Amino acid sequence: DAIIWRGVRKTSLITQFLRDVIWGELDYLVVDSPPGTSDEHISLVQLLKSADIDGAVLITTPQEVSLMDVRKEIDFCRKSNTPILGVVENMSGFVCPNCSHCTDMFFKSTGGAVSMCQELNVPFLGSIPLDPGLSRACEQGQSIFDFAGTKLMSPGAEALANVVWRLLQSIHQFRTTKTA
Repeated sequence: DAIIWRGVRKTSLITQFLRDVIWGELDYLVVDSPPGTSDEHISLVQLLKSADIDGAVLITTPQEVSLMDVRKEIDFCRKSNTPILGVVENMSGFVCPNCSHCTDMFFKSTGGAVSMCQELNVPFLGSIPLDPGLSRACEQGQSIFDFAGTKLMSPGAEALANVVWRLLQSIHQFRTTKTA
C-alpha cells in the first residue's frame, strides 16, 4: 500500500531511520533518493553531516531534462558543503542481446553527463547502458558479474564494475585528502 506523508512526517521518519537504527560497523551506507532539493534532502544532509559522510553520487540519464535536475543537485551539494564523489550516466545506450552492440537510445543534445561534468568540474564515474543480461540477472537475484555460470560479463555489468571501481577510487582520494 502506498504511504502518503508530507514534510514533517517524512523528515521524522528519515531522522528515526538514521538515528534510532543500530547500524553497527558499516563500510558504506547508500541512500537512494528521488531527484530534487526538497526538505528530505536537506534533512538527510544535515543528519549525515554528523556521521562524517564521504559525499554524494549523482545519477542522471543522457536527456537534457534529467541533466537539468542534476545541475540543481550539484548546486545543492555545493551550497550544503556536501562533497560530490561523481556522476553516473544511467540508461546510456541499449545493448543488443544478440550481438552486444551498444546503441544510443537518447539524443544527447548537450553532450550528456560527460559534457556536464566537464563544464561543472565534477568527476564523471561512467556510463551504464540498458542491458537485458544485467536486467535479467538482477530480476533473478543472481550476481551480475557471474550470470548463468559464465565468467564473461555483459557490457552493462562491465560498465557497472568500472563505475564501482572509479567510485571506490574517488572515495579513497576524498578520504586521503580529508585526513592530510
